Amino acid sequence: MSESWPPDEVALTPGKRVLFLTKDLELIRRQLYEGLDLNMADLSVDDLLDDINTDVITPAWVCFDHDPQNIAENAYAGLMHEGRRVFEPRALMDGGFEVIVSGQRKGTGSSREPAAQCERWSDVRIVIAASFAPIHERNNINLGQVMGDHAMLERLQSGEQIPLSEFTSEYDPVTRLILESGGLFPFSGRLKSGELELPVAASDELPMTMAEKMITAKLVSSNGHAGHVRPGDAVIAQVDGGYSHEFTSAQVHEFLKLEYGEDYSIPNPSKFAVFEDHLLYATGVPRFGKFADKIETLRRMQKEFQQHTGLRDYSAVGGVSPGICHQVAREEFIDVGDFIQATDSHTCMGGASNALTYGVGSTEFANLIHNGFTFVHVPESIRFELTGELNTGCTAKDIMLHILWRYARDEQTLDRSIEFGGPGLASLSMDERATLCNMATECSAKTGICEPDERTVEWLLARRTGMTAEDIRARFVLPDEGAHYDGGVHTIDLDSIRPMVAHPGDPDRGIPSDPTNGAYIDELGDVHIDIAYAGSCTAGKDDDFAYYARVVEAALAAGRTIPEGVECYIQFGSKTVKELSSERGWTKMFEAAGVKLIDPGCGACIGAGPGVSSTQDEVTISAINRNYQGRSGPGRLYLASPLTVMASAFMGRIVAWHPDMFSIET
Repeated sequence: MSESWPPDEVALTPGKRVLFLTKDLELIRRQLYEGLDLNMADLSVDDLLDDINTDVITPAWVCFDHDPQNIAENAYAGLMHEGRRVFEPRALMDGGFEVIVSGQRKGTGSSREPAAQCERWSDVRIVIAASFAPIHERNNINLGQVMGDHAMLERLQSGEQIPLSEFTSEYDPVTRLILESGGLFPFSGRLKSGELELPVAASDELPMTMAEKMITAKLVSSNGHAGHVRPGDAVIAQVDGGYSHEFTSAQVHEFLKLEYGEDYSIPNPSKFAVFEDHLLYATGVPRFGKFADKIETLRRMQKEFQQHTGLRDYSAVGGVSPGICHQVAREEFIDVGDFIQATDSHTCMGGASNALTYGVGSTEFANLIHNGFTFVHVPESIRFELTGELNTGCTAKDIMLHILWRYARDEQTLDRSIEFGGPGLASLSMDERATLCNMATECSAKTGICEPDERTVEWLLARRTGMTAEDIRARFVLPDEGAHYDGGVHTIDLDSIRPMVAHPGDPDRGIPSDPTNGAYIDELGDVHIDIAYAGSCTAGKDDDFAYYARVVEAALAAGRTIPEGVECYIQFGSKTVKELSSERGWTKMFEAAGVKLIDPGCGACIGAGPGVSSTQDEVTISAINRNYQGRSGPGRLYLASPLTVMASAFMGRIVAWHPDMFSIET
């Protein structure tokens, strides 16, 4: 790999190859193993794979390695054809490729940076796609990867040299500087040395959205004139805190040692935390058992990282985690107006507390905790004005499946900050608002933010010491009257929302129930289930457990328990949720009904715990946030609300909840 990357003129290297990720998977195999070379001039964009998600590029088990070189050995391990891997170990590394080509929305799904690393450390330095998922694109930028379109590739394959400026011209001034520097770490070094000067944000005081206000409040300037931000501005901003977990901390630690030396230090360790939550149950899953040593290495390295830096420690005690990082962070340290970044795509869950929160890759996190600042490309905003109140049988999960179905499928939410407000928001609890913000990620949005109100004050007062209601209200961030929303302002009448179920494969494949059709979900038919999984960061909160308890209590009253042939699991989102369940008697009630309870942490949602399917024929109804093929086992996974999942568990088939269902259904 050239140390002087990127060059001023980009050209294909003689002897190096271009890999086309075609919809015809046999063509990929022929390129990998038979030396077949293709040319963009002979293909169309429609011939190329769309929506390649990060679970395909680097499945969870690949991320058990923290060394990017080892990760690169298993690049695209999740791309399967006729039951076998298309990319055998080292296939990308040994293929001599410097360009990789795909279709629309490259890198959807989880924020995992290894998906970009596996290409970077396989000597791929030019990535071509029709469009990129926002976080994946950012990870490429941070690693210094040059991205372009298919027309550029045609020019390169014809022998043309293309100025680097053509690849970077579509980006903002700061992103151009990062790419021209070769990535985020070299850029930060140049910035701290005074070699670079940051552009000044727009200074006109115009009405702002919540995201714009929050970023403006955190601006860093090299000349003392920060200004006010607008969508598209590229700025550097201070962060109030963040966190990593055992899937990512090892890389953060290694990157910091490589960049700043073995004795590096963190300026404000009390602002940041490490969580042991993602891999607690991984070794109990047969397909992950062989990675036990690697998983233990990740745990050990996170402990080393925490001890080295003094970050807040949320390690498991006696094998039990304090909880899922997003849930515990909002419970314990995300406050109104905060700017929080963490190494997980569902960091945006913290937006329920009227904070700006979103996920970043390991490189970006390592940079921000060491240098105290982060790059921000000010997002456009889209607003959902909620009116009315939800009907019985519906939860905030149904609202998000509705938004995914109606707005995200045509990319209206793509890379935008989703604002939630209106009188209908006041009818939703803080936990339900957390569900809205959590699933902004499934909309490929930048983040989700809820307007604050007295419910925000009450919820935080119950969880913060030394803070008054006046302190919280003084931090409220509300949109200005007249703020501009590039994605528009959309009214959602909560009274019109019906229970939703998303077909396997993607969260945006939702269908609503038909209120005239009893408990059945319209167009879904009679779908029998093998597994019902309730929990995860999206559905493991206090209110979610209240929903589960409502259904279980009604079922037991009707003499029902979980039927034979159905496995039902509920996983606690945090230690405090587990304690609440015990205090209210829910835990004993769940056990009496035949529900299997799982201690706090991540599990089936990432394929690393009880509730994972074991065969392609198994059907799961789940309250998690995403249902990409293979993420929670090889079976078919439908997404639904906590109420729908628990009702379906007792009926043995997918049904929507209504209070009288057990006395009506047979």
